[in-house]
Amino acid sequence: MVHEALRAADELAADGWQIEIVDLRTIKPLDTDTVLASVARTGRLLAVSEDFPFCSVASEVVAQVASQGFDLLDAPPMQHNNKDTPIPYHPNLWKAHRPTAESIKISLLELLNF
Repeated sequence: MVHEALRAADELAADGWQIEIVDLRTIKPLDTDTVLASVARTGRLLAVSEDFPFCSVASEVVAQVASQGFDLLDAPPMQHNNKDTPIPYHPNLWKAHRPTAESIKISLLELLNF
């Protein structure tokens, strides 16, 4: 999802927004310090993942930030995941199922305009 997030950030940069992307290379151990440092700078969190929304890496990142860095947040932390549907095989359905740069951009704008 890093490539999709970077595309969304580039599109928003054209409109004057500065988006910080944190690429979590591993999830065990989870680099919570880096995530919290980013939240301290930006006041916001959008965790993007190709997981399902329930019990995902994104939900764990949101939970860690909410429990350890709640005072750093200027807006509710959000997650952006696959649709909560069975995984489709057809390429067009797959594109609608997973996060894209456009869908990430929409979530980012919602978070930025909170």
